[in-house]
Amino acid sequence: MSLPHSSNGEHLAFEASATGRPGEHAGSSRRHGCIEVVCGSMFSGKTEELLRRVKRARLARQRVVLFKPRIDNRYDDVKVVSHEGLKADATPVGSSSELLAEVKRHGASLPDVIGIDEAQFFDDGIVDAAEQLANEGVRVICAGLDQDYLGKPFGPMPALMCIAEYVTKLQAVCSRCGAAACRSQRLVGMEGQLFVGGAADYEPRCRRCFVAGVVDVAGGPPARG
Repeated sequence: MSLPHSSNGEHLAFEASATGRPGEHAGSSRRHGCIEVVCGSMFSGKTEELLRRVKRARLARQRVVLFKPRIDNRYDDVKVVSHEGLKADATPVGSSSELLAEVKRHGASLPDVIGIDEAQFFDDGIVDAAEQLANEGVRVICAGLDQDYLGKPFGPMPALMCIAEYVTKLQAVCSRCGAAACRSQRLVGMEGQLFVGGAADYEPRCRRCFVAGVVDVAGGPPARG
């Protein structure tokens, strides 16, 4: 039986079974796991999209658990919060193993949907964790930055995108020229990928206006060659 087309895995959470498998009645529903990745630059709406999908799942009376990295406490310690102020209760965890342990605390019956915000801040084990959960019938939705402030792949995001059934890449608006922005310009002199910041520390830039590394906030787009 073919699956209906969709831009993400919403249709895969439960599918009516017409195959008459052992132990299943015709017309019953069975769970299908999948991995979805929502990625893009800062201020592209990644967390908003994650929360939208989580809200729809809850409206469908599915069991949802939302996680965030403990390192990200910019707006709230125990909520996922978008830059626009949308929010939802979440469980902060420090590693992929802690995330799996929290999932197991829900008992033998796993949640239908697991949302993971700021997935780029997790260790590489989050890839195997997402794969394991999807194989067990969970719809796993990961949102995160695909590139760091140098324009390089960020943490486990490339591997998550590789194993995902669905990848949604969002774009922001370039703060310099108004074009579609795909990169995050760091505006402060902090080294390393794991610097959690907000509007005062980053701004979205297009390919032309982006400068790898730290630049002056007042700087303009580079001249055309």
